[in-house]
Amino acid sequence: MSRPLSALIIVLLLASCGGGYKAPPRNLDNACSILAQRPKYKRAFRATERKYGVPMHVQMAVIYQESKFRADARTPFRYKLGVIPMGRTSSAYGYSQALDGTWKDYKDATGRRRAKRDDMRDAADFMGWYMTRSYERNGISLTDARNQYLAYHEGHTGYSRGSHNGKSWLLRVAADVERRADSYRAQLRACD
Repeated sequence: MSRPLSALIIVLLLASCGGGYKAPPRNLDNACSILAQRPKYKRAFRATERKYGVPMHVQMAVIYQESKFRADARTPFRYKLGVIPMGRTSSAYGYSQALDGTWKDYKDATGRRRAKRDDMRDAADFMGWYMTRSYERNGISLTDARNQYLAYHEGHTGYSRGSHNGKSWLLRVAADVERRADSYRAQLRACD
């Protein structure tokens, strides 16, 4: 085998092993394990908690629900006739699954022009910003994972209109978010 071909094969093998930085941590049911594997996440969550008052366990539970801690999470494709891709179901992207328009609002309001949805620090800051607005607009406590998630999913106006009340599947998901937040809170007490 020629030397350039061997070098190319080695580079390709090494490149195929890379990219793990966007892979989610293992054992997503354990907050301590997540933070031990990703110390940058812990710093991001703590910074958001200090800046906005949104507890780490609430941030983590919503991020779990939205993206399962995948940096490059996207909504699924829509298909016409079952086979022709017609684009994604929404523009949601990244850890926080923020929509394009909402992400732009966040960047404009905070001056964080270089913020990226696949960066945990930016995603956590976005979540703190959004949840603070949910508190200001709808009176939702920053520790109320269930209602914060409902406002996050439905938008501030949708939440205030009660659009979530007609969606039993969403109410079940919000209850799951609340249970996960409670679990993460208990775990975080033990690992701090």
